[in-house]
Parts: sequence; C-alpha cells; structure tokens
Amino acid sequence: MSFKSFALASLLALPASAFADWQLAGDDSSVNFVSVKKANIAEMHHFKSLSGNISDAGKAQLVIDLASVETNIPIRNERMQQMLFETAKFAKATISADVDAAKLKALKPGQTASISADITVDVHGQQQSEKATLQVTGLEGGKLLVTTGSPIVINAGNYKLLEGIEKLRQVAGLDSISPIVPVTAKLVFAQN
Repeated sequence: MSFKSFALASLLALPASAFADWQLAGDDSSVNFVSVKKANIAEMHHFKSLSGNISDAGKAQLVIDLASVETNIPIRNERMQQMLFETAKFAKATISADVDAAKLKALKPGQTASISADITVDVHGQQQSEKATLQVTGLEGGKLLVTTGSPIVINAGNYKLLEGIEKLRQVAGLDSISPIVPVTAKLVFAQN
C-alpha cells in the first residue's frame, strides 16, 4: 500500500531536472500515502528517509528507504517492513524519469509550471510506468518545490504486493485493506 507513495515523490522530482545537477533536500521533502481499512477507515502514513537528484542531462531519480515507513504505530511499522515491503530483500523503492530541463530553466522564484510526467516506479522487484501531474515552483536561493497536483493512485497488485497486504489484513484481524493507494509528495531540490 505505502509503496505507492514513493511513486508520487518520484514524480515530483522530475521537473527539478530543469536545473543542472540538483540534490533532494530530504529534511524539507515528504512522500505520503493513504491506506484504507475496513472499507472506510483512512489512515495517513509517510516515509522518513528520502534521497534523490536530477542530473544536468534531465535524469531525475527519487529513492525511498522502505524501512523508514512511519505509520505512528511501531508494531505496524515493523509489520509493513517485514510483511508488505520485505525490506530484507527489497530495501528501496526507486522512482525515475526523464525530464525536459529547458521548460523549467526559465522558472523564476514564485513562478509555477504544471507538468504531466511519466515516471518509472521500481518497488518490490517490479517496474511499472505511472502518470503524474506535478506543480513545479521556483524558490529563492536556487531551489525548486515539486508537489503532486493530484494524488497518484497506485495499485498494489501491479507491484506484487497483494500477498503482503493479505498478511497484514490477517495479522491485524481486519475485514479488508484496500490495494488502491493514493500517494502525494512535496519535494524540494537545491542546486549543487
């Protein structure tokens, strides 16, 4: 479920490539996802450890440390790490994209551009293409803010995570956990 969140964050990173050689400011960035249990109980989660960059050639990459999942319930964090993400085998989720740097180079502080991006999400040994709508805003000090214009909706079944969701459902004694996960991201990139 949470694995979808990474995709959103990655998408956000895409537009930053318009500026040569950027690094993700991890402390200022976030990737959030929503899980839905018992058909109508939604809970917000996030990842505490993110890294990424955008090369001067327009290659954007976001890396999510899956062991950094934060649900605000320690036992649930451990269960997601072990049963869902299987972090012993699949420690990271990677989101990557090629971006048109020329479109963003003219972005001045306070100016915003809307970008539709195709991103590649690599989670749990599975790679899929996802679509994202991103808002890229120029900030003072040569930084870029990339946010999702709308949630990126991830289907856990596309990443072979349904078995992990079922394990979580059983151990928690729940009627259901949705395999459809909305992901949002706020990414800040700073030029090197």
